[in-house]
Amino acid sequence: MKTAVINIGCKVNQCECDSLMTGLIALGHEVSDELVFADNYVINTCAVTKEAERKSRQVIGKVKKINPKADVYVIGCASEKNAEQFEIKGVRYVSGTAKKEAVLRMLSGVHVEPIPNEYESLPVGTNFRARAYVKVEDGCNNFCSYCVIPYLRGRCRSRALDDVISECLSAAETTDEIVLTGINLSAYGLDLGTNLAELLSRLSDLPARIRLGSLEANVIDEAFISALVSAGNVCPHFHLSLQSGSNEVLKAMNRHYTAEEFAEKVALLRTYFPTAAFTTDVIVGFPTETEETFEETMRFVREIGFSNVHVFPYSRRAGTAAFPLGSLPDEVVSDRVKRLSALRDELKREYESAFITSELEVVVESTDGVYQEGYSENYIRVYIPDRDYPTGKKIKVTIEGERADGLVAR
Repeated sequence: MKTAVINIGCKVNQCECDSLMTGLIALGHEVSDELVFADNYVINTCAVTKEAERKSRQVIGKVKKINPKADVYVIGCASEKNAEQFEIKGVRYVSGTAKKEAVLRMLSGVHVEPIPNEYESLPVGTNFRARAYVKVEDGCNNFCSYCVIPYLRGRCRSRALDDVISECLSAAETTDEIVLTGINLSAYGLDLGTNLAELLSRLSDLPARIRLGSLEANVIDEAFISALVSAGNVCPHFHLSLQSGSNEVLKAMNRHYTAEEFAEKVALLRTYFPTAAFTTDVIVGFPTETEETFEETMRFVREIGFSNVHVFPYSRRAGTAAFPLGSLPDEVVSDRVKRLSALRDELKREYESAFITSELEVVVESTDGVYQEGYSENYIRVYIPDRDYPTGKKIKVTIEGERADGLVAR
Protein backbone atom coordinates (compact mmCIF):
# COMPACT_ATOMS: atom_id res chain seq x y z
CA MET A 1 0.00 0.00 0.00
CA LYS A 2 1.33 3.43 -0.92
CA THR A 3 0.59 6.55 1.11
CA ALA A 4 1.58 10.11 0.19
CA VAL A 5 1.98 12.59 3.04
CA ILE A 6 1.57 16.16 1.77
CA ASN A 7 2.63 19.24 3.74
CA ILE A 8 0.86 22.54 3.04
CA GLY A 9 2.33 24.50 5.93
CA CYS A 10 5.41 25.47 7.91
CA LYS A 11 8.56 23.62 8.93
CA VAL A 12 6.77 22.39 12.07
CA ASN A 13 4.19 20.76 9.81
CA GLN A 14 7.06 19.30 7.80
CA CYS A 15 8.58 17.74 10.92
CA GLU A 16 5.20 16.22 11.74
CA CYS A 17 4.89 14.85 8.19
CA ASP A 18 8.33 13.23 8.49
CA SER A 19 7.24 11.61 11.75
CA LEU A 20 4.03 10.30 10.20
CA MET A 21 5.92 8.95 7.19
CA THR A 22 8.27 7.12 9.56
CA GLY A 23 5.28 5.65 11.39
CA LEU A 24 3.69 4.55 8.11
CA ILE A 25 6.91 2.85 6.98
CA ALA A 26 6.94 0.90 10.25
CA LEU A 27 3.41 -0.26 9.41
CA GLY A 28 4.53 -1.53 6.01
CA HIS A 29 3.48 1.39 3.80
CA GLU A 30 5.44 2.66 0.84
CA VAL A 31 5.56 6.44 1.38
CA SER A 32 6.12 9.62 -0.59
CA ASP A 33 5.97 13.34 0.20
CA GLU A 34 5.03 14.28 -3.37
CA LEU A 35 1.79 14.49 -5.36
CA VAL A 36 2.14 11.05 -6.93
CA PHE A 37 -0.28 8.16 -7.45
CA ALA A 38 -1.06 6.57 -4.09
CA ASP A 39 -3.73 4.54 -2.34
CA ASN A 40 -3.97 7.05 0.51
CA TYR A 41 -3.15 10.73 0.94
CA VAL A 42 -2.49 12.40 4.29
CA ILE A 43 -2.73 16.19 4.00
CA ASN A 44 -1.27 18.30 6.81
CA THR A 45 -3.05 21.63 6.36
CA CYS A 46 -2.27 25.27 7.12
CA ALA A 47 -4.46 28.21 8.14
CA VAL A 48 -1.97 31.02 8.72
CA THR A 49 -3.48 32.93 5.75
CA LYS A 50 -6.63 32.64 3.66
CA GLU A 51 -4.44 31.57 0.74
CA ALA A 52 -2.86 28.75 2.77
CA GLU A 53 -6.31 27.54 3.78
CA ARG A 54 -7.47 27.68 0.14
CA LYS A 55 -4.43 25.63 -0.95
CA SER A 56 -5.25 23.09 1.74
CA ARG A 57 -8.67 22.56 0.18
CA GLN A 58 -7.33 22.73 -3.37
CA VAL A 59 -4.85 19.89 -2.87
CA ILE A 60 -7.75 17.51 -2.19
CA GLY A 61 -9.00 18.08 -5.73
CA LYS A 62 -5.49 17.52 -7.07
CA VAL A 63 -5.03 14.16 -5.37
CA LYS A 64 -8.50 12.98 -6.40
CA LYS A 65 -7.59 13.71 -10.02
CA ILE A 66 -4.46 11.59 -9.61
CA ASN A 67 -6.41 8.71 -8.04
CA PRO A 68 -10.20 9.14 -7.77
CA LYS A 69 -10.43 5.98 -5.65
CA ALA A 70 -7.89 7.08 -3.04
CA ASP A 71 -8.79 7.70 0.59
CA VAL A 72 -7.90 11.20 1.82
CA TYR A 73 -6.99 11.97 5.44
CA VAL A 74 -6.96 15.65 6.49
CA ILE A 75 -5.22 16.94 9.61
CA GLY A 76 -3.72 20.21 10.85
CA CYS A 77 -4.50 23.86 11.39
CA ALA A 78 -7.06 24.43 8.62
CA SER A 79 -9.16 21.47 9.73
CA GLU A 80 -8.78 22.54 13.36
CA LYS A 81 -10.15 25.95 12.36
CA ASN A 82 -13.05 24.55 10.32
CA ALA A 83 -13.44 20.80 9.95
CA GLU A 84 -16.66 21.12 7.97
CA GLN A 85 -14.90 22.56 4.92
CA PHE A 86 -13.17 19.18 4.46
CA GLU A 87 -16.23 16.98 4.91
CA ILE A 88 -16.51 16.31 1.19
CA LYS A 89 -16.64 13.28 -1.07
CA GLY A 90 -13.43 11.27 -1.00
CA VAL A 91 -12.26 12.57 2.39
CA ARG A 92 -12.31 9.62 4.78
CA TYR A 93 -10.91 11.23 7.93
CA VAL A 94 -10.66 14.75 9.37
CA SER A 95 -8.87 15.80 12.55
CA GLY A 96 -7.14 18.93 13.85
CA THR A 97 -3.80 19.74 15.46
CA ALA A 98 -4.11 17.27 18.36
CA LYS A 99 -3.41 13.53 18.24
CA LYS A 100 -2.05 13.59 14.70
CA GLU A 101 -0.54 10.15 15.23
CA ALA A 102 -4.08 8.73 15.17
CA VAL A 103 -4.07 9.12 11.39
CA LEU A 104 -1.71 6.13 11.25
CA ARG A 105 -4.65 3.92 12.22
CA MET A 106 -6.46 4.99 9.03
CA LEU A 107 -9.72 5.72 10.84
CA SER A 108 -12.80 7.29 9.30
CA GLY A 109 -15.00 10.20 10.34
CA VAL A 110 -14.31 13.55 12.01
CA HIS A 111 -12.11 13.44 15.12
CA VAL A 112 -11.13 16.98 16.19
CA GLU A 113 -9.73 16.45 19.69
CA PRO A 114 -9.11 19.10 22.38
CA ILE A 115 -5.73 20.80 22.11
CA PRO A 116 -3.41 19.23 24.71
CA ASN A 117 -1.78 21.07 27.61
CA GLU A 118 1.50 19.17 27.28
CA TYR A 119 3.82 18.49 24.36
CA GLU A 120 2.45 15.69 22.21
CA SER A 121 5.13 13.41 20.83
CA LEU A 122 5.04 11.75 17.42
CA PRO A 123 7.30 8.94 16.20
CA VAL A 124 10.88 10.19 15.82
CA GLY A 125 11.03 11.15 12.17
CA THR A 126 13.42 9.71 9.63
CA ASN A 127 15.51 12.36 7.89
CA PHE A 128 14.10 12.36 4.36
CA ARG A 129 16.06 15.48 3.31
CA ALA A 130 19.60 16.78 3.11
CA ARG A 131 19.00 18.87 6.22
CA ALA A 132 17.23 17.47 9.26
CA TYR A 133 14.34 19.36 10.87
CA VAL A 134 13.80 18.73 14.56
CA LYS A 135 10.62 19.99 16.21
CA VAL A 136 11.22 21.12 19.79
CA GLU A 137 8.09 23.10 20.68
CA ASP A 138 4.42 23.56 19.80
CA GLY A 139 1.89 26.34 20.42
CA CYS A 140 2.24 30.07 21.03
CA ASN A 141 1.36 32.49 23.84
CA ASN A 142 1.93 35.73 21.91
CA PHE A 143 -1.59 36.31 20.53
CA CYS A 144 -0.52 38.83 17.91
CA SER A 145 -3.66 40.61 16.78
CA TYR A 146 -3.44 39.31 13.20
CA CYS A 147 -2.63 35.67 13.98
CA VAL A 148 -5.03 32.76 14.34
CA ILE A 149 -2.37 30.14 15.16
CA PRO A 150 -2.51 30.36 19.01
CA TYR A 151 -6.21 29.48 18.78
CA LEU A 152 -5.44 26.44 16.59
CA ARG A 153 -2.19 25.18 18.13
CA GLY A 154 -2.81 26.16 21.76
CA ARG A 155 -0.36 27.47 24.34
CA CYS A 156 3.40 26.85 24.28
CA ARG A 157 4.39 23.29 25.06
CA SER A 158 8.03 22.20 24.99
CA ARG A 159 9.56 18.85 24.19
CA ALA A 160 11.74 17.24 26.86
CA LEU A 161 15.35 18.37 26.60
CA ASP A 162 16.77 14.84 26.53
CA ASP A 163 14.36 13.82 23.75
CA VAL A 164 15.51 16.73 21.59
CA ILE A 165 19.16 15.92 22.17
CA SER A 166 18.60 12.25 21.38
CA GLU A 167 16.93 13.02 18.04
CA CYS A 168 19.62 15.56 17.12
CA LEU A 169 22.38 13.03 17.82
CA SER A 170 20.59 10.49 15.66
CA ALA A 171 20.05 12.99 12.83
CA ALA A 172 23.71 14.04 12.93
CA GLU A 173 24.65 10.55 11.77
CA THR A 174 23.22 11.30 8.31
CA THR A 175 23.47 15.09 7.89
CA ASP A 176 25.77 17.98 8.72
CA GLU A 177 22.92 20.44 9.40
CA ILE A 178 20.05 20.29 11.87
CA VAL A 179 17.30 22.92 11.92
CA LEU A 180 15.57 23.48 15.26
CA THR A 181 11.98 24.53 14.77
CA GLY A 182 8.81 25.25 16.70
CA ILE A 183 5.67 27.35 16.45
CA ASN A 184 7.37 29.78 18.86
CA LEU A 185 10.95 28.54 19.09
CA SER A 186 11.97 31.43 21.35
CA ALA A 187 9.64 30.13 24.07
CA TYR A 188 11.28 26.70 24.15
CA GLY A 189 11.64 25.32 27.66
CA LEU A 190 9.88 28.07 29.58
CA ASP A 191 7.18 25.61 30.63
CA LEU A 192 9.84 23.07 31.68
CA GLY A 193 12.12 25.33 33.71
CA THR A 194 14.73 25.59 30.98
CA ASN A 195 15.22 27.70 27.84
CA LEU A 196 16.61 27.78 24.32
CA ALA A 197 20.04 28.90 25.55
CA GLU A 198 20.40 25.79 27.71
CA LEU A 199 19.34 23.58 24.79
CA LEU A 200 22.07 25.13 22.60
CA SER A 201 24.62 24.63 25.38
CA ARG A 202 23.66 20.95 25.61
CA LEU A 203 24.06 20.60 21.83
CA SER A 204 27.52 22.18 21.72
CA ASP A 205 29.22 18.82 21.10
CA LEU A 206 26.87 17.88 18.28
CA PRO A 207 28.89 16.84 15.17
CA ALA A 208 26.66 18.95 12.91
CA ARG A 209 25.93 22.61 12.56
CA ILE A 210 22.68 23.95 14.04
CA ARG A 211 20.37 26.38 12.26
CA LEU A 212 17.73 28.13 14.30
CA GLY A 213 14.20 28.63 13.03
CA SER A 214 12.28 31.88 13.43
CA LEU A 215 13.09 33.82 16.62
CA GLU A 216 11.37 36.62 18.50
CA ALA A 217 13.59 39.63 19.20
CA ASN A 218 12.94 39.40 22.94
CA VAL A 219 14.95 36.17 23.21
CA ILE A 220 18.15 38.01 22.25
CA ASP A 221 20.11 38.96 25.35
CA GLU A 222 23.66 38.52 26.66
CA ALA A 223 22.91 35.08 28.15
CA PHE A 224 21.47 33.83 24.87
CA ILE A 225 24.37 35.22 22.85
CA SER A 226 26.85 33.71 25.31
CA ALA A 227 25.26 30.31 24.65
CA LEU A 228 25.51 30.87 20.88
CA VAL A 229 29.17 31.80 21.07
CA SER A 230 30.07 28.99 23.48
CA ALA A 231 28.29 26.37 21.41
CA GLY A 232 30.35 27.27 18.36
CA ASN A 233 28.19 25.22 15.98
CA VAL A 234 25.21 27.57 15.47
CA CYS A 235 24.89 29.01 11.98
CA PRO A 236 25.38 32.80 11.76
CA HIS A 237 21.88 33.21 10.36
CA PHE A 238 19.16 34.78 12.47
CA HIS A 239 15.56 34.95 11.31
CA LEU A 240 14.07 37.62 13.56
CA SER A 241 10.37 38.15 13.01
CA LEU A 242 9.74 41.90 12.51
CA GLN A 243 6.27 42.31 10.85
CA SER A 244 6.50 46.14 10.73
CA GLY A 245 9.08 48.88 11.16
CA SER A 246 6.48 51.30 12.54
CA ASN A 247 5.95 51.48 16.31
CA GLU A 248 2.36 52.53 15.77
CA VAL A 249 1.63 49.45 13.67
CA LEU A 250 3.64 47.15 15.96
CA LYS A 251 1.48 48.25 18.88
CA ALA A 252 -1.71 47.57 16.91
CA MET A 253 -0.31 44.15 16.00
CA ASN A 254 0.31 43.41 19.72
CA ARG A 255 4.01 42.85 19.04
CA HIS A 256 5.90 43.32 22.30
CA TYR A 257 8.84 45.46 21.16
CA THR A 258 9.55 48.72 19.38
CA ALA A 259 11.52 49.18 16.18
CA GLU A 260 14.32 50.72 18.26
CA GLU A 261 14.47 47.69 20.56
CA PHE A 262 14.53 45.37 17.54
CA ALA A 263 17.45 47.35 16.05
CA GLU A 264 19.32 47.09 19.37
CA LYS A 265 18.99 43.29 19.31
CA VAL A 266 20.38 43.14 15.77
CA ALA A 267 23.28 45.41 16.73
CA LEU A 268 24.04 43.19 19.73
CA LEU A 269 24.15 40.07 17.57
CA ARG A 270 26.34 41.81 14.98
CA THR A 271 28.87 42.60 17.69
CA TYR A 272 29.56 38.86 17.95
CA PHE A 273 28.57 37.76 14.41
CA PRO A 274 29.59 40.67 12.14
CA THR A 275 28.87 38.91 8.82
CA ALA A 276 25.72 37.09 9.93
CA ALA A 277 22.63 36.94 7.76
CA PHE A 278 19.53 38.61 9.18
CA THR A 279 16.28 37.53 7.58
CA THR A 280 12.77 38.48 8.58
CA ASP A 281 9.02 38.53 7.88
CA VAL A 282 7.07 41.70 7.13
CA ILE A 283 3.28 41.92 6.86
CA VAL A 284 2.24 44.53 4.32
CA GLY A 285 -1.18 46.17 4.43
CA PHE A 286 -2.13 45.69 8.06
CA PRO A 287 -5.46 47.59 8.50
CA THR A 288 -3.90 50.47 10.49
CA GLU A 289 -0.92 50.84 8.13
CA THR A 290 -0.83 54.21 6.38
CA GLU A 291 1.45 55.34 3.56
CA GLU A 292 3.56 57.10 6.18
CA THR A 293 3.91 54.06 8.45
CA PHE A 294 4.65 51.87 5.43
CA GLU A 295 7.48 54.26 4.49
CA GLU A 296 8.75 53.90 8.08
CA THR A 297 8.91 50.15 7.49
CA MET A 298 10.77 50.65 4.20
CA ARG A 299 13.33 52.89 5.89
CA PHE A 300 13.74 50.48 8.79
CA VAL A 301 14.26 47.45 6.54
CA ARG A 302 16.96 49.37 4.66
CA GLU A 303 18.55 50.56 7.91
CA ILE A 304 18.83 47.01 9.29
CA GLY A 305 20.13 45.69 5.96
CA PHE A 306 18.29 42.38 5.98
CA SER A 307 19.74 39.71 3.70
CA ASN A 308 16.24 38.52 2.85
CA VAL A 309 12.66 39.49 3.68
CA HIS A 310 9.58 37.30 3.45
CA VAL A 311 6.98 39.80 2.27
CA PHE A 312 3.39 38.85 3.08
CA PRO A 313 0.20 40.75 2.28
CA TYR A 314 -2.02 40.97 5.36
CA SER A 315 -4.57 38.15 5.50
CA ARG A 316 -7.72 38.91 7.49
CA ARG A 317 -8.51 35.98 9.79
CA ALA A 318 -11.86 35.59 11.57
CA GLY A 319 -11.48 35.22 15.32
CA THR A 320 -8.41 37.44 15.62
CA ALA A 321 -8.34 40.80 17.41
CA ALA A 322 -7.56 42.59 14.13
CA PHE A 323 -10.49 41.10 12.21
CA PRO A 324 -12.96 43.92 13.03
CA LEU A 325 -10.49 46.46 11.61
CA GLY A 326 -11.26 45.36 8.05
CA SER A 327 -8.76 45.44 5.19
CA LEU A 328 -6.99 47.98 3.02
CA PRO A 329 -7.82 48.17 -0.70
CA ASP A 330 -6.20 45.37 -2.70
CA GLU A 331 -4.50 47.80 -5.08
CA VAL A 332 -2.85 49.64 -2.18
CA VAL A 333 -1.56 46.40 -0.64
CA SER A 334 -0.35 45.10 -4.02
CA ASP A 335 1.60 48.29 -4.70
CA ARG A 336 3.29 48.18 -1.30
CA VAL A 337 4.16 44.49 -1.70
CA LYS A 338 5.89 45.31 -4.99
CA ARG A 339 7.85 48.20 -3.48
CA LEU A 340 9.04 46.25 -0.45
CA SER A 341 9.86 43.22 -2.62
CA ALA A 342 12.05 45.41 -4.84
CA LEU A 343 13.90 46.68 -1.77
CA ARG A 344 14.30 43.11 -0.53
CA ASP A 345 15.88 42.06 -3.83
CA GLU A 346 18.27 45.02 -3.71
CA LEU A 347 19.39 44.27 -0.15
CA LYS A 348 19.74 40.55 -0.90
CA ARG A 349 22.09 41.27 -3.82
CA GLU A 350 24.13 43.69 -1.71
CA TYR A 351 24.57 41.14 1.08
CA GLU A 352 25.42 38.20 -1.17
CA SER A 353 27.83 40.05 -3.45
CA ALA A 354 29.99 40.94 -0.44
CA PHE A 355 31.01 37.26 -0.23
CA ILE A 356 32.55 36.98 -3.71
CA THR A 357 36.11 35.57 -3.27
CA SER A 358 35.20 34.43 0.27
CA GLU A 359 35.17 30.86 1.55
CA LEU A 360 31.84 29.42 2.74
CA GLU A 361 30.70 26.02 3.98
CA VAL A 362 27.80 24.58 2.01
CA VAL A 363 25.60 21.61 2.83
CA VAL A 364 24.80 20.02 -0.52
CA GLU A 365 21.08 19.42 -1.04
CA SER A 366 20.45 18.59 -4.70
CA THR A 367 21.83 18.51 -8.24
CA ASP A 368 20.51 19.23 -11.72
CA GLY A 369 23.40 17.45 -13.43
CA VAL A 370 25.22 20.72 -14.05
CA TYR A 371 25.37 22.24 -10.58
CA GLN A 372 25.03 20.89 -7.08
CA GLU A 373 23.32 23.36 -4.82
CA GLY A 374 22.80 23.96 -1.15
CA TYR A 375 22.92 26.62 1.52
CA SER A 376 25.92 28.18 3.22
CA GLU A 377 26.14 28.71 6.96
CA ASN A 378 24.77 32.25 6.46
CA TYR A 379 21.87 30.99 4.34
CA ILE A 380 23.00 31.90 0.85
CA ARG A 381 22.01 29.53 -1.94
CA VAL A 382 25.25 28.39 -3.55
CA TYR A 383 25.75 26.59 -6.87
CA ILE A 384 28.80 24.34 -7.28
CA PRO A 385 29.83 22.68 -10.57
CA ASP A 386 28.61 19.09 -10.24
CA ARG A 387 31.36 16.95 -8.68
CA ASP A 388 29.19 14.33 -6.99
CA TYR A 389 29.69 15.69 -3.48
CA PRO A 390 27.62 13.71 -0.94
CA THR A 391 24.17 15.08 -0.14
CA GLY A 392 23.77 16.38 3.39
CA LYS A 393 27.49 16.89 3.96
CA LYS A 394 29.42 20.15 4.34
CA ILE A 395 31.98 21.17 1.77
CA LYS A 396 34.16 24.28 1.78
CA VAL A 397 33.90 26.37 -1.38
CA THR A 398 35.25 29.64 -2.76
CA ILE A 399 32.66 32.05 -4.15
CA GLU A 400 33.40 33.19 -7.70
CA GLY A 401 30.30 35.00 -8.92
CA GLU A 402 26.58 35.70 -8.78
CA ARG A 403 23.40 34.17 -10.11
CA ALA A 404 19.87 35.55 -10.08
CA ASP A 405 19.03 33.42 -7.04
CA GLY A 406 22.36 32.97 -5.30
CA LEU A 407 26.11 32.64 -5.76
CA VAL A 408 28.37 30.41 -7.86
CA ALA A 409 31.37 28.69 -6.24
CA ARG A 410 34.22 26.33 -6.91
